[in-house]
Amino acid sequence: MTKAFDSEITESNNVLMGPWRQPKQMLHAQVYDSHASIHDDATAQKLGFQGGTIEGPTHFSQFAPLCERIWGKAWFETGCLSAHYRNPVFEGEEVQASIERPKLSENICAIGMTRQDGTEILRGTASVGGDGSQTALSLRLKELKPLTDPVILRDVEVGMKTTRQTIRMDADQHMGDLYPFSLNEKLKVITEPSPWYASGDNPWGRPIVPFEMLSVLFQYRAREDKLPVRGPAVGLFADQEIHVLRGPLFVGESYTTEREVVALSGSRRTESMWVRTTVFGGDDAPVATMLLNLASIKQSYAPYEKEYAALYA
Repeated sequence: MTKAFDSEITESNNVLMGPWRQPKQMLHAQVYDSHASIHDDATAQKLGFQGGTIEGPTHFSQFAPLCERIWGKAWFETGCLSAHYRNPVFEGEEVQASIERPKLSENICAIGMTRQDGTEILRGTASVGGDGSQTALSLRLKELKPLTDPVILRDVEVGMKTTRQTIRMDADQHMGDLYPFSLNEKLKVITEPSPWYASGDNPWGRPIVPFEMLSVLFQYRAREDKLPVRGPAVGLFADQEIHVLRGPLFVGESYTTEREVVALSGSRRTESMWVRTTVFGGDDAPVATMLLNLASIKQSYAPYEKEYAALYA
């Protein structure tokens, strides 16, 4: 059987570091809420970014070889990455992933990613097994201040749930307007290639979905959710956690998803809706979860100032 990764890994003072990589932008043509997204150069530049940003979960691939080095097969079966995105990455920039070895008898440890100039791209935790109560975002959720004076999210309430949806990822399947590419197209440019993604020459005898592409799979039909978010407005991923419970997830297999709004928060520039997606297998038992902070940029919602002023009229 082939090994999972050939990525060059170095270690110093119990910190594992992957190679410097240049993630590829594949969302130039993404359409969200009937308009171009933050990954489109022109749209991003209007909002003060230098260009279209690399989508956050793209970076998850760089952690996969590091986590596999620590936990082996268990990483693919019960692994979790929990990350707070700190700064964007633009195509052509090099970034490096790092992970601290877990302390003895622990199954969770710190992760980070930096740009070559030292800018922090993300921070968080990686883990296997466990109940997820000590992940970076589980702790962050407990510290959130409730959203006050919402405009874009005025009609959204914590506890709202969506109906079940069926999702699937075949190797050559175009993943829609949100993700205008296929798995095979992604595998041509993925930062950390693995034969386990394209063949059954792995412990499970079937191609498995790469960790970064789990986000694509879980979000495949998100635009059909009908959560009452006002728009159009440009959004971005500010925090994200993917937790595999009974993995890996397989290419060509159908799953169902259900989403729930678990928190609302905000900042000077954004209003955030925290959504937990639960993914069910064919036996109707959960196989994975994803917690996503969908942050809507206030500036991008045309009537924001008018509607905000109306709150105090």
